[in-house]
Amino acid sequence: MRTIPAGLQAHLDGEVTTLCNAWRVTRLDGTVMGFTDHDHDLSFGGLTYLAASGFAASEAEDGNGLAAEGGDVSGGFSADTIRAEDLSAGRYDGAKVDVYTVNWQAPWQHLLLRTAELGEVRREGGLFRVELRRLTHRLDQVRGRIYSRHCDAVLGDARCGLNVDVPAFRATATVSAVPDDLHVRVTGLSGFAERFFRYGVLTFESGAAVGLAADIEDHRAAGGEAELTLWLPMAAGIAVGDTLQVTAGCDKRFSTCKEKFGNGLNFQGFPHMPGSDFSYSYADGQSVHDGSALYE
Repeated sequence: MRTIPAGLQAHLDGEVTTLCNAWRVTRLDGTVMGFTDHDHDLSFGGLTYLAASGFAASEAEDGNGLAAEGGDVSGGFSADTIRAEDLSAGRYDGAKVDVYTVNWQAPWQHLLLRTAELGEVRREGGLFRVELRRLTHRLDQVRGRIYSRHCDAVLGDARCGLNVDVPAFRATATVSAVPDDLHVRVTGLSGFAERFFRYGVLTFESGAAVGLAADIEDHRAAGGEAELTLWLPMAAGIAVGDTLQVTAGCDKRFSTCKEKFGNGLNFQGFPHMPGSDFSYSYADGQSVHDGSALYE
């Protein structure tokens, strides 16, 4: 049951109310921003909620149970608050949003209505519209392990157990050329074999894309330099001179885990699992059935 502060309750019981909405946005990179649909800035809880953002909320519903009700928020791009390039670059993806109702004449009288996550972002000319998802939407996501011959851990995470923050698996590179949206040429990777960073990750340390990461589809040598192919184009611009951290990639096979990383004892897949063809096969004079281990 929600408890309304006494001061706000007294205001709600009056004949006239002066209420507005406020949103506290916490991005995954730790940036905290405040917005309100009131025509003046508001301050409470140690944060200033900006009115210049032009935020406006849709009608929203809250209900009992685990249904994933939601709503949305719309507004205009502002050079000082919401920037189109930040939305396109995914800096607001998965951000936490606390939605408040506030007495704008006495901002200390406020009530947290709901906590949500930012979902789909749509751009409409100079405006944006962001979906607010109730936290119960996570219950619709697939959870649990995948049983297959390939590893289902992320390279370097707790289940993998490998420390990739060492010179053997990570290097600093500098952008030397940008042929197109999916290809980046860099210097600084000459000490690594071709395709060593295939399926790896690059993280920008400077430039317009600073703090953003991208998955690497391939790594090839290119005339004394290295050319990295990305799976998807970077939403933020990449320029010559930008620096980035490049982390080795793993194709999730047992042989790679054992030979490239020396981590075979902690492999998080099932390399000896027989495939469907083997499971439905039968003994004949040409197959070897000696009980030995099956490898890919």
